[in-house]
Amino acid sequence: MLELIKYIVEQFAEDKEHIAYEVEETEDSINVTVRLADSDMGKVIGKQGKIAKALRTLVRAATPRDSKKYNIEIKEHDE
Repeated sequence: MLELIKYIVEQFAEDKEHIAYEVEETEDSINVTVRLADSDMGKVIGKQGKIAKALRTLVRAATPRDSKKYNIEIKEHDE
């Protein structure tokens, strides 16, 4: 599933060298934090968050029913 997230994010981001993914697994969910350069934040999130919402919907649809839920958070890269 992380490969799907990476593929979609990299289609919108221009500064691909500064993309970082942090994966944290809990009992019932997998939290994925995507850290981007400041210039790519708007491109990946989209107007009114439409791209980010579509990314979350695609991941939810691709996740099997009996597996853990994926939570995706998009943040600015701290440098």
